[in-house]
Amino acid sequence: HKLSLSLSFAPCKVWKSMSERVQLLPTGVLEGDQEKHFSGGALVQDITLGMSDGLTVPFALAAGLAGALESSRFVVLACVAELVAGSMSMGLGGWLSGRTEVEHYQKERKVEEWEVIHKVDAEIRETMDILEEFGLDHKQASLIVENFRKPENHDKWVDFMMRFELDLTEPDPQQAIKSALAIGMSYCFGGLIPLIPYVFIPVAKTALIYSVFVTVLALFVFGLAKGHLCGHNKWSSAFETTFVGIAAAASAYFIAQLVRIEP
Repeated sequence: HKLSLSLSFAPCKVWKSMSERVQLLPTGVLEGDQEKHFSGGALVQDITLGMSDGLTVPFALAAGLAGALESSRFVVLACVAELVAGSMSMGLGGWLSGRTEVEHYQKERKVEEWEVIHKVDAEIRETMDILEEFGLDHKQASLIVENFRKPENHDKWVDFMMRFELDLTEPDPQQAIKSALAIGMSYCFGGLIPLIPYVFIPVAKTALIYSVFVTVLALFVFGLAKGHLCGHNKWSSAFETTFVGIAAAASAYFIAQLVRIEP
């Protein structure tokens, strides 16, 4: 009974301090007793990667070719070939990255599962250190560790160590294929936008002028959306994304002027 009472009242000091911290949160963070969190971080990250490269790389390539070639037809052919290769390459990169993340997590989890059985003392010390960093005193941390040591709680102990010792969260087993599709498709979609003027305007340099306006607008809107979804400053994100795209395109254009190709 004494132990159960200790378990019941031990966290009071911690919860009290946490409630005090909640009172310091800005108005609107908690509404209707529900916390507001954005849960699509991985998808947004993949789409951001694909769209950023898609809007920038083909745009820069088309600008460079327009500075060296007269016909828009050659620009379109070259950029479509790059889009196909680029989207496949980006998608494959996303798939490999997702697979590596899953394999790394599984490997580290097996190590932790072995350590909580065969290196108990070391794991206890590490767990105690982590809990005390969160404000628990030695007695409170010891009670939690004793609970973790029960055979039926070993999985929870491993979960705890994975999260708070190694800073690893279990990845989605399907994340590899999801990342591949999101990155590849967003790269292809983003890369088509700068090419639209070249499809309808036969003179490459004339098409480049319209492509610049279309792409700058797309980069700006994309930057706004990215900033809004990620909780960053929307205008800062928009101007930053636009500046990177323009800088890449200008560099490619002026380099192409130095090595002009006569068709």
